[in-house]
Amino acid sequence: MAQPIIEINHVTKIYTLYKNNREQFLSIFYRSPKLKKHLALSDVTFTVEKGESVGIIGNNGAGKSTILKTITGVTFPTSGEVAVHGRVAALLELTAGFEPEMTGRENIYLKGYILGLRDEYIRTIEEKVIDFAQLGDYIDQPVRTYSSGMKMRLGFSININTDPEILVVDEALSVGDNAFKKKCKNAIKDLIQKGTTVLYVSHNADSVKEVCRRAIYLKKGQLVFDGPVEEALEKYRMDNPPKTAKANKPLTPAERVAQARKTLADKKKALKKASDEKKAAEAELAAAEQAEAESLEKAEAVSREQT
Repeated sequence: MAQPIIEINHVTKIYTLYKNNREQFLSIFYRSPKLKKHLALSDVTFTVEKGESVGIIGNNGAGKSTILKTITGVTFPTSGEVAVHGRVAALLELTAGFEPEMTGRENIYLKGYILGLRDEYIRTIEEKVIDFAQLGDYIDQPVRTYSSGMKMRLGFSININTDPEILVVDEALSVGDNAFKKKCKNAIKDLIQKGTTVLYVSHNADSVKEVCRRAIYLKKGQLVFDGPVEEALEKYRMDNPPKTAKANKPLTPAERVAQARKTLADKKKALKKASDEKKAAEAELAAAEQAEAESLEKAEAVSREQT
Protein backbone atom coordinates (compact mmCIF):
# COMPACT_ATOMS: atom_id res chain seq x y z
CA MET A 1 0.00 0.00 0.00
CA ALA A 2 1.33 3.45 -0.98
CA GLN A 3 2.34 5.85 1.76
CA PRO A 4 -0.16 8.70 2.38
CA ILE A 5 1.08 12.03 1.09
CA ILE A 6 -0.07 13.75 4.32
CA GLU A 7 -0.12 12.15 7.78
CA ILE A 8 -1.58 13.90 10.82
CA ASN A 9 -1.08 11.87 14.00
CA HIS A 10 -2.68 12.95 17.31
CA VAL A 11 -1.97 16.63 16.67
CA THR A 12 -2.75 19.12 19.43
CA LYS A 13 -2.04 22.83 19.13
CA ILE A 14 -2.23 25.22 22.08
CA TYR A 15 -1.68 28.96 21.63
CA THR A 16 -0.58 31.19 24.51
CA LEU A 17 -2.56 34.44 24.59
CA TYR A 18 -0.41 37.47 25.44
CA LYS A 19 -1.77 40.87 26.44
CA ASN A 20 1.09 42.76 24.76
CA ASN A 21 4.56 42.40 23.21
CA ARG A 22 6.28 42.94 26.57
CA GLU A 23 4.45 40.00 28.12
CA GLN A 24 5.36 37.84 25.11
CA PHE A 25 9.04 38.85 25.36
CA LEU A 26 9.23 38.15 29.11
CA SER A 27 7.69 34.70 28.57
CA ILE A 28 10.97 33.69 26.88
CA PHE A 29 12.72 33.95 30.25
CA TYR A 30 9.92 33.34 32.77
CA ARG A 31 7.02 30.93 32.83
CA SER A 32 3.85 32.51 34.12
CA PRO A 33 0.92 30.29 35.14
CA LYS A 34 -1.37 33.30 34.74
CA LEU A 35 -1.08 33.40 30.94
CA LYS A 36 -4.25 32.32 29.16
CA LYS A 37 -4.18 29.40 26.73
CA HIS A 38 -6.30 28.66 23.66
CA LEU A 39 -6.78 25.07 22.49
CA ALA A 40 -6.90 25.34 18.69
CA LEU A 41 -6.60 21.60 17.89
CA SER A 42 -7.21 18.61 20.14
CA ASP A 43 -5.81 15.16 19.26
CA VAL A 44 -6.57 15.38 15.52
CA THR A 45 -5.65 12.35 13.39
CA PHE A 46 -6.18 11.73 9.66
CA THR A 47 -4.30 10.86 6.47
CA VAL A 48 -4.62 12.08 2.90
CA GLU A 49 -3.73 9.91 -0.09
CA LYS A 50 -1.96 11.21 -3.19
CA GLY A 51 -4.43 12.77 -5.63
CA GLU A 52 -7.26 13.21 -3.09
CA SER A 53 -9.24 16.45 -2.86
CA VAL A 54 -10.29 16.99 0.74
CA GLY A 55 -12.46 19.79 2.08
CA ILE A 56 -12.02 21.04 5.64
CA ILE A 57 -15.19 22.56 7.08
CA GLY A 58 -16.28 24.04 10.40
CA ASN A 59 -17.26 27.29 12.07
CA ASN A 60 -14.87 30.16 12.73
CA GLY A 61 -12.41 29.09 15.42
CA ALA A 62 -12.88 25.38 14.68
CA GLY A 63 -9.18 24.93 13.84
CA LYS A 64 -9.36 24.84 10.03
CA SER A 65 -6.63 27.41 9.37
CA THR A 66 -4.49 26.02 12.18
CA ILE A 67 -4.44 22.52 10.68
CA LEU A 68 -3.45 23.99 7.30
CA LYS A 69 -0.67 26.00 8.95
CA THR A 70 0.75 22.87 10.60
CA ILE A 71 0.75 21.11 7.22
CA THR A 72 2.50 24.00 5.47
CA GLY A 73 5.02 24.50 8.29
CA VAL A 74 3.81 27.98 9.23
CA THR A 75 3.31 26.73 12.79
CA PHE A 76 4.22 23.56 14.67
CA PRO A 77 2.00 21.31 16.76
CA THR A 78 2.27 21.44 20.54
CA SER A 79 2.14 17.65 20.48
CA GLY A 80 1.66 14.96 17.85
CA GLU A 81 3.27 14.57 14.44
CA VAL A 82 2.75 16.03 10.97
CA ALA A 83 4.39 14.30 8.00
CA VAL A 84 4.16 15.79 4.50
CA HIS A 85 5.65 13.86 1.56
CA GLY A 86 5.56 16.33 -1.34
CA ARG A 87 6.10 19.94 -2.37
CA VAL A 88 3.40 22.23 -1.01
CA ALA A 89 1.94 25.37 -2.59
CA ALA A 90 -0.11 27.24 0.01
CA LEU A 91 -2.84 29.68 -0.93
CA LEU A 92 -3.07 31.05 2.62
CA GLU A 93 -1.40 34.46 2.78
CA LEU A 94 -1.33 35.16 -0.95
CA THR A 95 0.70 38.37 -0.68
CA ALA A 96 3.30 37.02 1.77
CA GLY A 97 6.88 37.20 0.50
CA PHE A 98 6.37 40.08 -1.95
CA GLU A 99 8.98 42.85 -2.00
CA PRO A 100 7.06 46.15 -2.50
CA GLU A 101 9.86 47.98 -4.33
CA MET A 102 10.35 45.17 -6.86
CA THR A 103 8.17 44.82 -9.95
CA GLY A 104 5.54 42.13 -10.31
CA ARG A 105 7.80 40.28 -12.76
CA GLU A 106 10.74 40.38 -10.31
CA ASN A 107 8.47 39.16 -7.54
CA ILE A 108 7.57 36.10 -9.63
CA TYR A 109 11.24 35.12 -9.42
CA LEU A 110 11.48 36.04 -5.74
CA LYS A 111 8.46 33.90 -4.82
CA GLY A 112 9.84 31.12 -7.02
CA TYR A 113 13.12 31.15 -5.10
CA ILE A 114 11.20 31.04 -1.80
CA LEU A 115 9.37 27.96 -3.11
CA GLY A 116 12.72 26.35 -3.98
CA LEU A 117 12.41 26.70 -7.78
CA ARG A 118 15.35 27.21 -10.16
CA ASP A 119 15.76 30.07 -12.65
CA GLU A 120 15.26 27.79 -15.65
CA TYR A 121 11.93 26.50 -14.34
CA ILE A 122 10.67 29.97 -13.36
CA ARG A 123 11.42 31.21 -16.89
CA THR A 124 9.23 28.44 -18.34
CA ILE A 125 6.21 29.52 -16.25
CA GLU A 126 6.80 33.30 -16.20
CA GLU A 127 4.45 34.23 -19.08
CA LYS A 128 1.89 31.70 -17.90
CA VAL A 129 1.82 33.38 -14.47
CA ILE A 130 1.51 36.85 -16.02
CA ASP A 131 -1.33 35.80 -18.34
CA PHE A 132 -3.26 34.11 -15.53
CA ALA A 133 -2.92 37.12 -13.18
CA GLN A 134 -4.30 39.49 -15.86
CA LEU A 135 -2.10 42.40 -14.74
CA GLY A 136 -1.14 43.65 -18.22
CA ASP A 137 1.55 46.35 -18.24
CA TYR A 138 1.38 46.59 -14.44
CA ILE A 139 3.55 43.47 -14.26
CA ASP A 140 6.60 45.74 -14.75
CA GLN A 141 5.51 48.26 -12.12
CA PRO A 142 6.54 48.12 -8.42
CA VAL A 143 4.22 45.95 -6.36
CA ARG A 144 3.71 48.85 -3.93
CA THR A 145 1.58 50.47 -6.66
CA TYR A 146 -0.76 47.45 -6.81
CA SER A 147 -4.15 47.25 -5.18
CA SER A 148 -4.66 44.43 -2.67
CA GLY A 149 -6.70 42.55 -5.30
CA MET A 150 -3.89 42.78 -7.86
CA LYS A 151 -1.35 41.47 -5.35
CA MET A 152 -3.62 38.58 -4.42
CA ARG A 153 -4.17 37.69 -8.09
CA LEU A 154 -0.42 37.61 -8.66
CA GLY A 155 0.14 35.49 -5.53
CA PHE A 156 -2.56 33.02 -6.57
CA SER A 157 -1.19 32.83 -10.11
CA ILE A 158 2.36 32.09 -8.95
CA ASN A 159 1.28 29.30 -6.60
CA ILE A 160 -1.18 27.69 -9.00
CA ASN A 161 1.37 27.56 -11.84
CA THR A 162 4.31 26.00 -9.98
CA ASP A 163 3.02 22.45 -10.52
CA PRO A 164 2.70 21.62 -6.80
CA GLU A 165 2.25 18.09 -5.49
CA ILE A 166 0.04 19.41 -2.68
CA LEU A 167 -2.15 22.51 -2.97
CA VAL A 168 -3.49 24.07 0.23
CA VAL A 169 -6.33 26.55 -0.27
CA ASP A 170 -7.85 28.73 2.47
CA GLU A 171 -10.73 30.84 1.12
CA ALA A 172 -8.44 32.01 -1.71
CA LEU A 173 -11.25 31.99 -4.25
CA SER A 174 -12.53 35.27 -2.84
CA VAL A 175 -9.89 36.91 -5.06
CA GLY A 176 -11.14 39.33 -7.72
CA ASP A 177 -14.43 39.41 -9.60
CA ASN A 178 -16.72 36.48 -10.37
CA ALA A 179 -15.00 35.74 -13.69
CA PHE A 180 -11.59 35.49 -11.99
CA LYS A 181 -13.03 33.37 -9.15
CA LYS A 182 -14.38 30.94 -11.74
CA LYS A 183 -10.98 30.90 -13.45
CA CYS A 184 -9.29 30.07 -10.12
CA LYS A 185 -11.72 27.26 -9.39
CA ASN A 186 -11.20 25.78 -12.86
CA ALA A 187 -7.42 25.92 -12.36
CA ILE A 188 -7.78 23.98 -9.10
CA LYS A 189 -9.97 21.40 -10.83
CA ASP A 190 -7.34 21.02 -13.58
CA LEU A 191 -4.68 20.34 -10.94
CA ILE A 192 -6.91 17.72 -9.33
CA GLN A 193 -7.34 16.05 -12.73
CA LYS A 194 -3.54 15.94 -13.05
CA GLY A 195 -3.24 14.15 -9.69
CA THR A 196 -2.43 17.06 -7.38
CA THR A 197 -3.53 16.57 -3.78
CA VAL A 198 -5.80 19.42 -2.63
CA LEU A 199 -6.79 20.54 0.86
CA TYR A 200 -9.58 23.06 0.52
CA VAL A 201 -11.12 25.29 3.21
CA SER A 202 -14.25 27.26 2.42
CA HIS A 203 -17.44 28.44 4.13
CA ASN A 204 -19.28 27.93 0.85
CA ALA A 205 -20.86 24.45 0.92
CA ASP A 206 -21.50 24.42 -2.85
CA SER A 207 -17.87 25.30 -3.52
CA VAL A 208 -16.60 22.49 -1.25
CA LYS A 209 -18.98 20.01 -2.90
CA GLU A 210 -17.85 21.10 -6.36
CA VAL A 211 -14.12 20.74 -5.64
CA CYS A 212 -13.94 17.88 -3.10
CA ARG A 213 -15.13 14.29 -2.76
CA ARG A 214 -14.18 13.94 0.89
CA ALA A 215 -14.51 16.38 3.78
CA ILE A 216 -13.20 16.67 7.32
CA TYR A 217 -15.49 18.43 9.79
CA LEU A 218 -13.75 20.20 12.67
CA LYS A 219 -15.66 21.46 15.69
CA LYS A 220 -13.96 23.39 18.51
CA GLY A 221 -10.59 21.94 17.54
CA GLN A 222 -11.77 18.33 17.36
CA LEU A 223 -12.31 16.12 14.33
CA VAL A 224 -15.97 15.07 14.51
CA PHE A 225 -16.39 13.56 11.02
CA ASP A 226 -14.18 12.37 8.17
CA GLY A 227 -15.88 10.92 5.10
CA PRO A 228 -17.91 11.64 1.95
CA VAL A 229 -18.39 15.36 1.37
CA GLU A 230 -22.22 15.17 1.27
CA GLU A 231 -22.36 13.45 4.67
CA ALA A 232 -19.89 15.91 6.19
CA LEU A 233 -21.89 18.90 4.94
CA GLU A 234 -25.13 17.36 6.22
CA LYS A 235 -23.64 16.90 9.71
CA TYR A 236 -22.36 20.48 9.61
CA ARG A 237 -25.81 21.78 8.60
CA MET A 238 -27.48 19.76 11.38
CA ASP A 239 -25.13 21.33 13.93
CA ASN A 240 -25.64 24.80 12.44
CA PRO A 241 -29.30 25.19 11.39
CA PRO A 242 -30.03 28.41 9.49
CA LYS A 243 -31.17 31.23 11.73
CA THR A 244 -34.65 32.43 10.86
CA ALA A 245 -34.97 36.18 10.95
CA LYS A 246 -38.03 36.94 13.08
CA ALA A 247 -38.07 40.51 11.87
CA ASN A 248 -38.81 39.37 8.32
CA LYS A 249 -41.87 37.37 9.39
CA PRO A 250 -45.10 39.45 9.35
CA LEU A 251 -46.62 39.94 12.81
CA THR A 252 -50.15 38.71 13.48
CA PRO A 253 -52.72 41.32 14.66
CA ALA A 254 -52.46 39.93 18.22
CA GLU A 255 -48.65 40.21 18.12
CA ARG A 256 -48.87 43.81 16.87
CA VAL A 257 -51.23 44.72 19.74
CA ALA A 258 -48.95 43.02 22.27
CA GLN A 259 -45.93 44.83 20.83
CA ALA A 260 -47.73 48.19 20.96
CA ARG A 261 -48.78 47.57 24.58
CA LYS A 262 -45.23 46.67 25.55
CA THR A 263 -43.86 49.79 23.85
CA LEU A 264 -46.46 51.95 25.63
CA ALA A 265 -45.72 50.29 28.98
CA ASP A 266 -41.98 50.84 28.49
CA LYS A 267 -42.57 54.51 27.67
CA LYS A 268 -44.80 54.97 30.75
CA LYS A 269 -42.17 53.30 32.90
CA ALA A 270 -39.45 55.56 31.50
CA LEU A 271 -41.62 58.69 31.99
CA LYS A 272 -42.48 57.69 35.56
CA LYS A 273 -38.82 57.12 36.31
CA ALA A 274 -37.95 60.51 34.83
CA SER A 275 -40.80 62.12 36.81
CA ASP A 276 -39.67 60.46 40.04
CA GLU A 277 -36.11 61.56 39.40
CA LYS A 278 -37.33 65.10 38.71
CA LYS A 279 -39.35 65.15 41.96
CA ALA A 280 -36.38 63.82 43.90
CA ALA A 281 -34.14 66.47 42.35
CA GLU A 282 -36.68 69.22 43.14
CA ALA A 283 -36.97 68.00 46.74
CA GLU A 284 -33.20 67.92 47.06
CA LEU A 285 -32.96 71.43 45.63
CA ALA A 286 -35.65 72.70 47.98
CA ALA A 287 -33.87 71.14 50.96
CA ALA A 288 -30.59 72.73 49.87
CA GLU A 289 -32.25 76.14 49.48
CA GLN A 290 -33.89 75.78 52.91
CA ALA A 291 -30.57 74.85 54.50
CA GLU A 292 -28.88 77.78 52.78
CA ALA A 293 -31.62 80.19 53.97
CA GLU A 294 -31.33 78.93 57.56
CA SER A 295 -27.56 79.25 57.44
CA LEU A 296 -27.85 82.80 56.10
CA GLU A 297 -30.40 83.71 58.78
CA LYS A 298 -28.09 82.41 61.52
CA ALA A 299 -25.17 84.34 60.07
CA GLU A 300 -27.22 87.56 60.02
CA ALA A 301 -28.34 86.97 63.63
CA VAL A 302 -24.73 86.53 64.79
CA SER A 303 -23.76 89.69 62.91
CA ARG A 304 -26.52 91.72 64.65
CA GLU A 305 -25.46 90.48 68.08
CA GLN A 306 -21.87 91.51 67.46
CA THR A 307 -22.92 95.02 66.50
